[in-house]
Amino acid sequence: MANTTYEKRIRPGIIAVRALIYTVTAIVVALVVAIIAYLIIKGLPYINRDFLFKAPSRLDETYGIAPMIINTLYIVLLSLIVSIPLGIGTAIYLAEYSKPGKIISAIRFSIEILAGIPSIVYGLFGLAFFINALKAGSSGGSMIAGALTCTLIVLPTMIRTTEEALLQVNPTYREAAFSLGASKLHIIRTVLLPCALPGIVVAIILSIGRIVSESAALLYTAGVDYTMPSNVVKHITEPGAGLTVQLYLYATEGGSPDWVPYAMAAVLMILVFVINLTANIIAGLFKKKVSIN
Repeated sequence: MANTTYEKRIRPGIIAVRALIYTVTAIVVALVVAIIAYLIIKGLPYINRDFLFKAPSRLDETYGIAPMIINTLYIVLLSLIVSIPLGIGTAIYLAEYSKPGKIISAIRFSIEILAGIPSIVYGLFGLAFFINALKAGSSGGSMIAGALTCTLIVLPTMIRTTEEALLQVNPTYREAAFSLGASKLHIIRTVLLPCALPGIVVAIILSIGRIVSESAALLYTAGVDYTMPSNVVKHITEPGAGLTVQLYLYATEGGSPDWVPYAMAAVLMILVFVINLTANIIAGLFKKKVSIN
């Protein structure tokens, strides 16, 4: 009887909480779908071959985005080449090798602080350090300076997410591997990293999304040049505007038809989707290969 009375009292509260959760979830999903649909409807009709594969020209009054797509891919690739080893290596050290103490606490606190710094501060630091001090490229910016700045931006996310993924691995896996005489490095390479791979993929995808959507930092470090690159290797040290930077310039400074920013935003969403899908496929193939071995 007491249990029945308790259930009658508590059940309306549970139903109300569930209804609130479902309502909030539905609102968020609806907002995301509405934003995507709005940008697709406004921009997709203007996306054609010339828009995707040609450079913009003031003389011809064309607004191709091929250089911006190339610059964005450059920055994403270079940033991941640097941030993935650094981020995963730091996460492995913090999760598997470090011992609790003031130094480790200070490191984790510093990572939390770095995650909350506005991106424009990173941009000013990249301008002062990578371009002015290290002369990484021309004075107008460079791909490598933008990529290194984006690396600093995404490293906290990469480290925290990877560390959490490693800590979530079942401790019995470690104990079983140690009982068989495996070394710590061997366990990390063959047991922990494959088990934590989904979390690592999440970290990479979050980093890609942050890099692609970055504009303030790249405005100061990568530059605003929108000419087509002439040399694949040399372009690393040349300036170039990414999709978000050029989208910002078109939206704020004008000088282009109203449809151009919407079309660029639609392409940006599609590009992020393709990159994330590719990362998931590659991670799935790698995980399958590891499980077979």
